[in-house]
Amino acid sequence: MPVGIVHRDAATAAFFDGTARGELLIRRCGACGAHSAPQARTCPQCASPEPSWTAAAGTGVVVSWSVVHAKGGPPFVVGIVELDEEPWIQGRIVEVAPEDVYGGMHVRVAFQRPEGGEAVPVFHPA
Repeated sequence: MPVGIVHRDAATAAFFDGTARGELLIRRCGACGAHSAPQARTCPQCASPEPSWTAAAGTGVVVSWSVVHAKGGPPFVVGIVELDEEPWIQGRIVEVAPEDVYGGMHVRVAFQRPEGGEAVPVFHPA
């Protein structure tokens, strides 16, 4: 089952410019160097405003997940991944049976672009 259609706005434009290039962008604090999730507006470590965008390695481990049983379609997995840079990000986990997903599973980012929407990060087993 493909990912849903997502549209950009002013707050997400830089993130989706990155996904269109095949890059997963996260935030990095210029004051202390801490990394944070893409939606962060301030640094979670020192509260400095306006963290900048930086490319993540795109690798991490599954922290938590849920199997979604959609009406009329096959079940799919949505998970929380702790990136190697430490922030957590939510996304679909693909190319693996729901029963084979486990905590600590190493994953790598890929991107799916549904027609009419932005490229969205998904994760598959590394």
